[in-house]
Amino acid sequence: MHSYRTRQNRRVIGLGTGSTVLFAMEKLAAMVRDGFDIAGVPTSFQAAMRARELGIPLTTLDDHPFLDLAIDGADQVDPGFRVIKGRGAAHLREKCVAAAAGRFIVVADPGKIVSVLDAAVPLEVLPFAVTPVLCALKGLSGEPVIREGQRKDGPVITDNGNMVIDCRFGPIHQPEQLEISLSTIPGVLSCGMFCGFTEKTTIIVGDVAGARTLTRENVL
Repeated sequence: MHSYRTRQNRRVIGLGTGSTVLFAMEKLAAMVRDGFDIAGVPTSFQAAMRARELGIPLTTLDDHPFLDLAIDGADQVDPGFRVIKGRGAAHLREKCVAAAAGRFIVVADPGKIVSVLDAAVPLEVLPFAVTPVLCALKGLSGEPVIREGQRKDGPVITDNGNMVIDCRFGPIHQPEQLEISLSTIPGVLSCGMFCGFTEKTTIIVGDVAGARTLTRENVL
């Protein structure tokens, strides 16, 4: 596991976006209060605000380009630990943080565990290129829609100033190939397929009965 610390015992942790990660952040905050030396790299303004409210010290990838681990949620997880993410429109930063982390911890409820990925795939797209990207996605037999905001008029704008397209492909039988195809469309800054981190991914499934850690043998 790689790590980069300013102090010998500091743990630097990527903090994902969304309600599921909040429970992990509350646990980290309790550890900070108990004296553990932890710093978080937030993946969104929302994650940063929550961390500050909970008293978790924050840092950046500039100061810590190698993280001990990252904790995040998921839209779907398949038996190969391939993940679709991006419901919170933070998947570009989340992918950067996951790539920097020595371990990638995905926290999900049982309904997110599926035999075949089939959720809409979010894409963060440069506004200048939205129309050509929509055309390219239709050429891949996708059904793309621009994500509209809630309690606001117009499209969702990410923390990076870009737009989000959600694209359905039906059952995704070749996730790695789809991720490559989507990521190479000019104007797509990141897609919500997370297929490159399976070897360092741990899935924790939580419900009212408690939490369990999945392996590839017991994922379904």
